[in-house]
Amino acid sequence: MKTVKLSRIDKQILYSYIPVIDGLAKYLSSSYELVLHSLEDFDHSVICIYNGDHTGRMVGAPITDLALNLLEKIENGHTDSIVYFSKNAKGEPLKSTTLAIRGEGNKVIGLLCINMYMNTPFIDLLNSFVPDQTVANNIINETYTQNPEELIESTLELERISVMADNTILPSNKNKIIIERLYDRGIFQLKDSVLKVEELMGISKNTIYMHIRNHKKKIEGK
Repeated sequence: MKTVKLSRIDKQILYSYIPVIDGLAKYLSSSYELVLHSLEDFDHSVICIYNGDHTGRMVGAPITDLALNLLEKIENGHTDSIVYFSKNAKGEPLKSTTLAIRGEGNKVIGLLCINMYMNTPFIDLLNSFVPDQTVANNIINETYTQNPEELIESTLELERISVMADNTILPSNKNKIIIERLYDRGIFQLKDSVLKVEELMGISKNTIYMHIRNHKKKIEGK
């Protein structure tokens, strides 16, 4: 496979993976090397890399022979990804995956590679799944549901329980606080959410809109 001339849109697509890789690097921990290759220049294909010490690479490094082989398979329509085991220059074991990135006209414009350093001590891997003290003190609640109605209902119930148990909130303000918290959690971006909250809380939609307007003004005034 030859190098690819990237269009402006191709470059936008390819470079949009950089924040994705940044997020994955934070999530997966330093045991994983993440590499983004551009196919515009095989000699300097690496345009983004995290934890490159596992293979001794940095931005500007060339594409690998295995990646070139994968490109041949992609060009022949056999696969868009591969999972494999390999070793780095020190002979240390890696579990890897290489994924094709497609741009305009469905052409392959880049590769996303993830290499797990298998000599990582087990205690280090375990620690990556345990929140440190900073995170442990700020656990975020996330609601998983099958449909928007269930999401609205579940989130409302969580906030209702929290607000009703908070004795520092005046009874006359509890509905207002619940609406404000639902707004902060983005619930009112869902279709027909106001009507659903009106039904569940037994308050008028005009009251809900009033609390939302006042809350938005308070936020914008900060």
